[in-house]
Amino acid sequence: MRRLRAYFLAGLVVVAPIAITIWLAWWFISLFDRWVKPLIPDIYNPDNYLPFTVPGVGLLFTVVVITLIGALTANLVGRSLVRTWERILDRMPVLRSIYRGTKQIFHTALSQGTHNFKSVGIIEYPRPGVHVVAFIARELDSGEIGLSPGSPMYACFMPTTPNPTSGFLFFVYKDQVRLLNISVEDAAKLVISAGLVVPGTHVPEEEENLLPLPELLEEKIAERRKNGKRHDEENAETIN
Repeated sequence: MRRLRAYFLAGLVVVAPIAITIWLAWWFISLFDRWVKPLIPDIYNPDNYLPFTVPGVGLLFTVVVITLIGALTANLVGRSLVRTWERILDRMPVLRSIYRGTKQIFHTALSQGTHNFKSVGIIEYPRPGVHVVAFIARELDSGEIGLSPGSPMYACFMPTTPNPTSGFLFFVYKDQVRLLNISVEDAAKLVISAGLVVPGTHVPEEEENLLPLPELLEEKIAERRKNGKRHDEENAETIN
């Protein structure tokens, strides 16, 4: 039974990440198919010609349309159309703010040579003595956000666990942020794993290969039995 349990755990370590990745990819593709496929003309939809449904058509059609729109906006005609659209939105009070905010976010995140986050640090939250991981977005002078000028600050994003896409935005003075010597990717792994995956942790070479996991468990069980038997013998000698 111990050997079967060891094999099950080894298989779970291999299968679980693969299954989760495939499920997320399938969910993402199916989402675009449900939204975009009804908008595709019948002549370009392969589901009308084949006896089965082709997954990913909606996602592929979306990528092609976005690419064509990007090519169109690169010339004079496309830029004129974009400016006309923006002038129309400028006359709409609510939609104007939404459009400008989302455009600035995507332009900042997707522009070439721009990094989403500069570095990683820890700040005290929600009380002194308790620290949380924060991604440093940029450094700014406090006068830029309406506070007293002369005190540089960090714009910090504190992600939540295990979903790092949500969180809180903090403006913290530089001397209150302790920078960490880890990459943003390692910090994201730390947040997603709820502290289980620590950056810089050395994994023994024999544990990197998942196949000998049952043998390793058996060796540990045998070693524990041996140590327990030796301990019992020592206790018996002491009693005698």
